[in-house]
Amino acid sequence: MTQKPYSAVLIIPTGIGASIGGYAGDALPVAKAMAQICDRLITHPNVMNGASLYWQCPNIDYVEGYALDKFAGGEWGLESVTQNKIGLILDKSIETELIYRHLQATDAVRTTLGINVQEYIITDEPLNVELRMAESGTSWGTIGNPESLLRAGEKLINNGINALAVVARFPDDSDSQALEDYRHGSGVDALGGAEAVISHLLVREFQIPCAHAPALSPLPLDVSVSPRSAAEELGYTFLPCVLVGLNKAPQFTLNQNYHTLWAKDIDTLVIPASAGGGSGMLSFSGLNTQIIAVEDNKTVLNIPPELLGMKVIRVKSYLEALGVMVTHRAGIRYDALNSSIKSIKSRN
Repeated sequence: MTQKPYSAVLIIPTGIGASIGGYAGDALPVAKAMAQICDRLITHPNVMNGASLYWQCPNIDYVEGYALDKFAGGEWGLESVTQNKIGLILDKSIETELIYRHLQATDAVRTTLGINVQEYIITDEPLNVELRMAESGTSWGTIGNPESLLRAGEKLINNGINALAVVARFPDDSDSQALEDYRHGSGVDALGGAEAVISHLLVREFQIPCAHAPALSPLPLDVSVSPRSAAEELGYTFLPCVLVGLNKAPQFTLNQNYHTLWAKDIDTLVIPASAGGGSGMLSFSGLNTQIIAVEDNKTVLNIPPELLGMKVIRVKSYLEALGVMVTHRAGIRYDALNSSIKSIKSRN
């Protein structure tokens, strides 16, 4: 008998100050380790993006957050691809020199890595991104000209593009305390919430893979930057990891066939223990999916999944989560590996 492929989802929401996954690609080691256990791991750009650093792994699917929620709700399936045709959208408000820096980074990715970025377009109006911080401490943002973004996306798609990379000019805030905290390994990524708004809008409208990289002026040297934030200090652009992620990102489909993965096929979901309120997480809780909540991954939220009726296995660390996944894949009760397993219960 053929063994069922083991599939898992790793979610670390953006803009909530996650102590692992809230910085510049610092959750990549977690994803890489999980991919060794799974036949297929589904995660999202916040986990995989590491500015100029990236990690390709053939069994990790790079799925934008809105699409991941649609997938979890059973509305969209994920269909693997050989290679996407990527189009690049550049915000009209990006300075000329900074535009050329991003185009050079794109050509480098095309030449050195063979990524199929076919063409670019500059929006017909500045996108006018503004950053916000909620009372809870989470980040979010607004786009002043969303129609311009959609027009640019539509033109590329009409030319045969089936994945979108976006670079929007974000406000420089080099003197802010929030940025200072982030660069030194604490606080919340002030850009993450606004980035999610941009990619959600395009995925909702066009139903194709999309991810975003901010355009910012280079920051002054700080010799005490945290290792968790250091990937963002390496150059003028965060675009390379986005293009690498989109290269083989699965397409979204409504077709039920053996090529597609659906939410019902997911064996395990791994989430931070304090951030249990996401739409995708709640959808998975209604399926036959084992949910692992990691306590060490602290966030600014206080939404324990149990409060929402989710049945979870609580673990202290991602190392322990990996152990639970190994036993689950092997068909072994995880609590059989310790000395405190309880007697079988009677159901009257």
